[in-house]
Amino acid sequence: MERKRVYKIGEFAKKARMPVSTVNYYVNKELIRPQKVTPSGYRLFSEESLNTVSAIRQLQAQYLPLEEIRKHLKAKGKLGFKFFQTTLSFPEIEQPSVTFQFPSTRYQGSKLKLVEWIWQNIKHLDFRSALDAFGGTGCVAYMFKTKGKQVFYNDILKSNYYIGLALIENDHQTLTSEDLRLLLEKHPDIKYPAFIQETFRDIYFTDEENAWLDMVIKNIELLDNIYKKALAYYALFQSCIIKRPYNLFHRKNLYIRMANVKRSFGNKITWDTPFPVHFVRFAEEANESIFSNGKKEKAFNLDVFDIEGQYDLVYIDTPYISSKGVGVDYFEFYHFLEGILNYNQWGNLINYRSKHKSLEHKKSVWTGKDLIHNAFDRLFNKFKDSILVVSYRSNGIPSGVEIMALLKKYKREVEEVKRKDYKYVLSNNGSEELLFVAK
Repeated sequence: MERKRVYKIGEFAKKARMPVSTVNYYVNKELIRPQKVTPSGYRLFSEESLNTVSAIRQLQAQYLPLEEIRKHLKAKGKLGFKFFQTTLSFPEIEQPSVTFQFPSTRYQGSKLKLVEWIWQNIKHLDFRSALDAFGGTGCVAYMFKTKGKQVFYNDILKSNYYIGLALIENDHQTLTSEDLRLLLEKHPDIKYPAFIQETFRDIYFTDEENAWLDMVIKNIELLDNIYKKALAYYALFQSCIIKRPYNLFHRKNLYIRMANVKRSFGNKITWDTPFPVHFVRFAEEANESIFSNGKKEKAFNLDVFDIEGQYDLVYIDTPYISSKGVGVDYFEFYHFLEGILNYNQWGNLINYRSKHKSLEHKKSVWTGKDLIHNAFDRLFNKFKDSILVVSYRSNGIPSGVEIMALLKKYKREVEEVKRKDYKYVLSNNGSEELLFVAK
């Protein structure tokens, strides 16, 4: 009897021409399943699963949500098996072994793969409320939310603030199939603008993609609920990021996508996947992350020094300045997303001297090596009555020793927990992740 060919997850992903993370996503959504799991925890996938992936792609071309795709597959007998639950720790899984359903993200500097490590080092602390002062992707704030804490999220970027609205402050609103149709269809009674098409041609996306962006941004205005709007913006932002080389907007480099050269299959496939397919996927991931922990969460869009109120614990993860004096300017990285949220005024905000049409903005104290020591001192003084948890890098300015000294000015007990080797995406510098706890 001929043995049927099976594939480990990396082989299966290559055969299916998709990233490993997408295979994991389909497994979590119960669209495909391994044929077997080896004693060592490796999942083996069959040719039947490859056929299912092909069917999923055909249905995705119609921009159907995965729930609708599941119904179609079941009707055609593609889901004619019983799914199983397993508690095995699979070595190929890219996401941390946490107990929450946080959506995937390609955001620079995200702590998503470190949240469980952070929690294990602070879970002994006595606190009921937590402020994530530089919220970013929201994964740390979300972790606090899953632990039953009252969470306050803040970020100075408006695009990140909408992430906080969607995933932290929001406790029940989701995007329905009707909402997705409203967002993804062109409505004949609406006159759609063409600002992105006219302003950003040949910079970030193709002409067709730019037209789609102009349409969807206009359609988001049709939603009458702020949390639904935030979820739609979240899905749009993640869709924009995933289709960008390096997942950033720091260069005019559409040519990297379009060049006819041999490259890694994962990037090319992801870049060429239509916007609506990405959008629906991210909307569904966000929907699955929404829950209430019985507390009233709040998202802010403030400079950290303007935050008011008392919090039992303040988590601090500022932008880093490397030992070479180079700071991370998130506004420069994600100015295009900021522009989307200021669509009607976007043209007045652009620095037209820049080739990639970035936005005019003042440099942050967190990107200036001559300003950052005083900024940390002000920050620790401002929240000196709270437990301070500080994420940092071993090769930063100030140094870890200087951060410790600044914390000791205001807190009696300061501990640097065990260091962790971790390399951020796009980082070429070898350094360790630091975590300070000050009480």
